[in-house]
Amino acid sequence: MRVLLLSVKAGYGHHSTAKAIMECYENNGHECKMLDIFDYLNHRLGESIQDGYLISTKYLPKTYGKAYGKLTQKEEPYDRHSLMSLLSRFVSKRLERFIREFKPDLMIGTHSYAGVCMSILSDCGAIKCPTIGVVTDFTVHPFWESTFLDYYVIPNEMLSFEMQKKGIPADKLLPFGMPIRKQFETKIDKTEARHILGLQNMPTVLVMMGSMGYGNIQKTLVEMDSCDYNFQILCVCGSNKKFKTGIEEYVWRHPMYAYGFVNNIDVMMDASDFIITKPGGLTTSEALAKELPIITMNPIPGQEDRNLSFLVNQGAAIMVDNNYSMLDAFNMIFNCTWRLDMIKESVKRLGKPNASEELYSFSSSKLWKNLALI
Repeated sequence: MRVLLLSVKAGYGHHSTAKAIMECYENNGHECKMLDIFDYLNHRLGESIQDGYLISTKYLPKTYGKAYGKLTQKEEPYDRHSLMSLLSRFVSKRLERFIREFKPDLMIGTHSYAGVCMSILSDCGAIKCPTIGVVTDFTVHPFWESTFLDYYVIPNEMLSFEMQKKGIPADKLLPFGMPIRKQFETKIDKTEARHILGLQNMPTVLVMMGSMGYGNIQKTLVEMDSCDYNFQILCVCGSNKKFKTGIEEYVWRHPMYAYGFVNNIDVMMDASDFIITKPGGLTTSEALAKELPIITMNPIPGQEDRNLSFLVNQGAAIMVDNNYSMLDAFNMIFNCTWRLDMIKESVKRLGKPNASEELYSFSSSKLWKNLALI
């Protein structure tokens, strides 16, 4: 069978989700293609959209948050007579040739704009196969309500109510979780993971603040280092080389390990007792799959604000802000056993480590078989 995945490189979560799905289908013997919609049209356009997203969320977060908020407040944010509608039809037309040549048996979109394009293509008869949209945050992004796909994968069943408020029928919702890479589906023993990483066998804190190192993490690390509890810190700095150098040059009381880009986050999570991170959909889904308690801070206004609300309201995370410090959070983690047990239980219940396999199983047993494709 042939599977076509459509994404938009606005942040890394949408792309990573698509890659996780592709990996699962390819491991089961199916042919897959993945397209970044705008990169396919023009590589410079794709890079510009990615750069624009990163710049706006890092340097103009309040402006980005206000724009996102206005879109979510509209009952129908996608104006079918707007310039954006004309652009979407143009983009969809350009995709039509590739679809006609590839002849997919299933199309999956991991961004709401991909869902819009698939809906346009279905409406004009260019798509004959089933279509699935994948929601990549613990909220419903704008424009999903303007799509009409066959099914929608959501990160948690608790989002069903919000999706139905947006007009998407309950029988189209698949609460499988956010598809994540295979290495996050299983766990290894903490002691073994620490040995693999060359760490001491002691309580371990993993700090991740996005690929670009959002927020004033240096201040946070110094605050953490002032604690008298016994622990070590793993800090993933991403592309922020200046931040990584600053960490390495500082004299810390606690064992501190600084990393740039890494490809073994799964092992780091296995080695850790809890994670400090901004509430991005992908990272939090991976942490939940690893049953890792979360301390969250510095959300990007927009979808991450909503992720934060979901995680805190579900009891899976501690929120650090101007009113509740990192020292307060550490005191809870190290001294309040019953509260930590509650967080661990919530994390365990919310984790969906097998989302990719569940999506594959659904498509192979419910979609392709029903359509007599296999």
